[in-house]
Amino acid sequence: MPEPMRPTDFTATGEARPEKVVRPRDAATLLLWRHGAGGLEVLMGVRSVKHRFMPNRLVFPGGRVDREDRSAPAASELHPQTRRALEHRAAPRLARAIAIAAVRELHEETGLLLGNFEAGRLRAELAPLRYLCRALTPAMSPVRFNARFLMAPAETATGTFGGSGELEHLAYYPVAETPPHDLAPITARVLAEFRDLMALPEPERETRPLVWYQGRDTRRLERMG
Repeated sequence: MPEPMRPTDFTATGEARPEKVVRPRDAATLLLWRHGAGGLEVLMGVRSVKHRFMPNRLVFPGGRVDREDRSAPAASELHPQTRRALEHRAAPRLARAIAIAAVRELHEETGLLLGNFEAGRLRAELAPLRYLCRALTPAMSPVRFNARFLMAPAETATGTFGGSGELEHLAYYPVAETPPHDLAPITARVLAEFRDLMALPEPERETRPLVWYQGRDTRRLERMG
């Protein structure tokens, strides 16, 4: 027997009512990288199967921007090029908060610290951060993020693996090899963006167009004004 139609499935004119689109939350992700024995490596971990978003997937440390990130202190401020890239699609205060959130999430999820603590409060080192790309979760998803992907050399962070336990199997994974855990499609694309960017001479990395992903597959380029 077919499921009865709910009253809200149609408008007063008889037209189908579109489902409500969830507004994406601002989020930040950090690729901590190093040169290992097998080449370029990136820090990743597996999200718990209990998570609603990307459960049991290999991901980079990251999460949504909190209100407190907008007023958090910093040990150093953003590199001008990174700041310009973040401010291309975010107000200056939000752009800085995105960078703060990336460092905070790194510490919470992995135990590694990019910065220091003063009076029990994290003071993030923002200067080492560089901009990689942005990704917007598909409109039909019940959980949506406008995520910015930043990167920093592993030697700029201190500490040992620990954190909240949100990420399991924490390790530096070679970007040239097939990972031993499942990747979400967007994670695979961001890894490819990182690999391609790092293959460029350093001066060219700062002049390339900004990359962002709309939905799962659509890659777009933007130039900063």
